[in-house]
Amino acid sequence: MEITWHGHSCFRIAERGMASVVTDPYDPDVVGMDPGKLRAEIVTISCDKPAHNFVKAIKGSAFEITGPGEYEIGGVFVTGVRINGSKKKSTEDEVRNTVYVIDYNGLKVVHLGELSSVPSQTEVEGLGEVNIALVPIGGNTSLNAAKAAEVISLLEPSIVIPMHYAMNGEKTELDPLPKFLKEMGLTEVETEESIKLTSVNVLPEETRVMVLDLSL
Repeated sequence: MEITWHGHSCFRIAERGMASVVTDPYDPDVVGMDPGKLRAEIVTISCDKPAHNFVKAIKGSAFEITGPGEYEIGGVFVTGVRINGSKKKSTEDEVRNTVYVIDYNGLKVVHLGELSSVPSQTEVEGLGEVNIALVPIGGNTSLNAAKAAEVISLLEPSIVIPMHYAMNGEKTELDPLPKFLKEMGLTEVETEESIKLTSVNVLPEETRVMVLDLSL
């Protein structure tokens, strides 16, 4: 499995011989960045906002998953779970957020979408085992650094990949990466072009934060 980051909450996850997945493609005019060329057989949409639902960014035709449910496409299992992360009653103005568990041969990636507050223990348990967590950290309409760290402690993933944070040229008002790294007790982290994993056997024993370079 290879995971590449295309900015904001958009990732491409691929494995030879299996369907590829793009998460939360965004409108460049809204975000202020260009995700580059995106191709996939599956696209997941966490919430109905231009910074997360711009399926036009995907070249060709992809199977769109826009909410809760269980799906099997091209050998990939995708489970969508509605988690707003809010203890308040839903309102019409509240953004409905779907968290996705993406399973490649037992390697499970969880994309938290635009989760805005810490979910309950029951909601976390409903996601099952988490190997890799794609976590929003920039605050504003999503988790801030402190809440992101709390969610990570609940999920106990092997690998954490931060997303949805301030970048040069981006129009959205988000906190920068260093704020999250400080919250996690890290001074700096080497960035990677992508993350390549062959099985659960190569995962680190303790939670490791891995920061990806933009793949454009």
